[in-house]
Amino acid sequence: MSILVTGARGFIGRALCRHLTDQGVRVCGLGHGDVPAGELESSGLACWRQGEVDFANLDGLAAAQGPFSAVVHLAGGSTVGASIRAPLEDFNRTCGTSVQLLDWIRARSPHTAVLVISSAAVYGGGHSGPIREDAATSPASPYGTHKLVMELLCRSYVRNFGIKAAILRLFSVYGEGLKKQLLWDLCAALARDGSALLAGSGEEMRDWIHVSDAAELIRMVVAKASIECPIFNGGTGRCSKVAEIAAYVAGCWSSAAQVRFSGERRPGDPRCLLADPTRATDIGFHPRIELHTGLLRYVQWFRETTS
Repeated sequence: MSILVTGARGFIGRALCRHLTDQGVRVCGLGHGDVPAGELESSGLACWRQGEVDFANLDGLAAAQGPFSAVVHLAGGSTVGASIRAPLEDFNRTCGTSVQLLDWIRARSPHTAVLVISSAAVYGGGHSGPIREDAATSPASPYGTHKLVMELLCRSYVRNFGIKAAILRLFSVYGEGLKKQLLWDLCAALARDGSALLAGSGEEMRDWIHVSDAAELIRMVVAKASIECPIFNGGTGRCSKVAEIAAYVAGCWSSAAQVRFSGERRPGDPRCLLADPTRATDIGFHPRIELHTGLLRYVQWFRETTS
């Protein structure tokens, strides 16, 4: 099997490329950032092309590498905050790249399957328990809205042109290599001051999945791409308060570390996002990294990286 990963140099992309290669898949990457030829193998990449997800780059990869069995589409906006600061940029990154890829598959490579990586942000607020894939979608941010538009584009191309596809809505992905969002900001503050003031109330509930488990689930869902365009949740079915996560990380850091919350709700931040993982479980997925183990590994990685 040969798979193209867009956004291959992002946090999830890096972990996915390494995981797929370890499973015997030939992986090519497309995205931003330089990958010297000497680092291709260690990155899990058989080839790399730097640039946008557009016809020119996709044609170039196909001409050089041959047809791909599937594309895992990770390129796009990555945070709620960035989408609020620059909504047009986030739209172009998420929706613009998606329609370029889908139309290229329609026109140039109709036998290539596509897995679109979406987000639990499409569900929005108003959920208090496990969320099924058929739950109502009401995004609370431009980020979530653009992910939902991406899904609609995907389903349109499936319905109108017979493309084989699947959609995976990832919940809170974390792990070594993540250099943004809660865990990074928390560790950076603890390293600087021994204490941290975080946005929000700390009562927000999130379903955390380690990036290595997310990579395994992506590999499994790729095989389910079809003209039915199935949707899967990418979570564990277990929820933790942000305050509990922060307290555990602080305890791993130092017995004297302190964490406080501003109490101000962040724009676009739902109160509870918890996956119903039944569909993923039904195809054989079971997360391996226990949350506290993953958080401890993250703290250790942060110390090693920034020391």
